[in-house]
Amino acid sequence: MQNQIKSFQNDKIKFLNQLKEKSRVRKREKRFIIEGKREITLAIQGGYSISQLYYCSSIITYEEISTLITTFSHQIELFEITLEIYQKLAYRTTTEGVIALMISKDIGIENFTLSSTNPLILVAEAPEKPGNIGALLRTADAAQLDAVFIANPKTDIYNPNIIRSSVGCIFTNKIATGSSENIIDFLKKHNIHIYGAALQKSVDYHTQDYTKPSALVVGTEATGLSNIFLENATQNIKIPMSGVIDSMNVSVAAGILIFEAKRQRGFNG
Repeated sequence: MQNQIKSFQNDKIKFLNQLKEKSRVRKREKRFIIEGKREITLAIQGGYSISQLYYCSSIITYEEISTLITTFSHQIELFEITLEIYQKLAYRTTTEGVIALMISKDIGIENFTLSSTNPLILVAEAPEKPGNIGALLRTADAAQLDAVFIANPKTDIYNPNIIRSSVGCIFTNKIATGSSENIIDFLKKHNIHIYGAALQKSVDYHTQDYTKPSALVVGTEATGLSNIFLENATQNIKIPMSGVIDSMNVSVAAGILIFEAKRQRGFNG
C-alpha cells in the first residue's frame, strides 16, 4: 500500500530533511537516509534494515519500485512524493528517484567481532572530509579488507556525503569506530601488528611483512597521526617521495599501502 505526499510541510518530509542535514538528529533517532537503487540494495545486503521507501514517479516507475521491494525481507511503508520534494531531499544531481529511511547500526569497536584469523585492517584516525572517507571505503572494498576502523571520527559515518562518495561501500565494508586508545587496545588484544604511516622513526613501507595480522594506520594530511599511534606502532612506515612536497592525499597513500599488503598476501583480483 502506498501513500502520496505533496507538501514540504508534511512531518515525514520534515523528518527526512532533518536526517539529511543534521548529524545530531541521525544519532539521536538512530536513522539515516539513502538515495539510489544500488546503494539501497547494498545496504540491505550489508544487514541494514529499511523502514520506509519514498519514490518520485516522474523519475522511476511504480513497477520498478515494486521490483526493488521484492528484494526486502519484510514489509515497509511506501510513499510517492513529488519531483519538488524529491529534489529537496536528494543529494545527487543524476539520481534514480528513490530514497530509503534506514535504521542505523551500532558500530562501536566494543561490539566488533573479527571474522578472520589473519586480518588486514585499515585504520583512519580523525578523518574529517567526507570525500576522503568515501575514497578510503571504496579502496577498502576493492581490496576486500577485513575491516575499516575509524578512530576519533570527526564526521558522522551516516553523513549523506560519505554514503554518496563511497558509492555504497559504507555498506560493503565491516566498519567500527572508537577512540584511538580503544582501537589500539583492540588491535593489541588480537595480536595485530600496527603499521603507522608517518615520517617519524619510519622505514620504507615495502620493507615490512604484512602477511601476518596487520593494521595499516593513516592520519590526516594536516597533522598526521597522534602520538598514541606513533608510540604504539609496531613500526612506522613511509612512502618514498621525490617531489617538492612531503605528503599526499590520505586515500591515495592508504591505497598504496593496502595494495602492497595485498600483493604480499598473493592478491590477484
